[in-house]
Amino acid sequence: MRDRLTKARRSWNMSRIRGKDTMPERVVRSALHRLGYRFRLHSRKLPGRPDIVLPRHRLAVFVHGCFWHRHRGCRNCTTPTNNRRFWVAKLEGNAARDRMHMRTLRKLGWRVVVVWECETEKKGFAQQLKRRIAKSTGNRPPLGRGQGVAQRSGLRQVSPGRRSQTSQPGHESS
Repeated sequence: MRDRLTKARRSWNMSRIRGKDTMPERVVRSALHRLGYRFRLHSRKLPGRPDIVLPRHRLAVFVHGCFWHRHRGCRNCTTPTNNRRFWVAKLEGNAARDRMHMRTLRKLGWRVVVVWECETEKKGFAQQLKRRIAKSTGNRPPLGRGQGVAQRSGLRQVSPGRRSQTSQPGHESS
């Protein structure tokens, strides 16, 4: 079957396909941020350069497009009919590389979560993501507000309302 688009138009379409900051990825990042998780993006230090890395939880999140990463059983997981042999080899190679990166990350002690593009479009996605992350992290909550550096370093936090009786300028003890 012949391609319906001209060669120039197909080239233009393919040039617009992004590898980073895709809409599904931005949906996942937004949901994680609203849930209180803080993360890094596209860490070059880890195999496969996970889309989202939660270092505190040693968790790598991959946001996969259903077409490019072969989400079996998904309506978006189609195989082009034109140049079929090329596409099958390419797409199956992507899936095999994904499996290799996940295996390597697990051997390094990281947990891996894969979020599929079609999942981000469903209602209630944020709650589903929250459950999956909690399950993967052993129900460790994200850092809440005001729990930053002091909590991580083990320093004792003093509440803002309490003041020490000593060395307050302008106040004399009687």
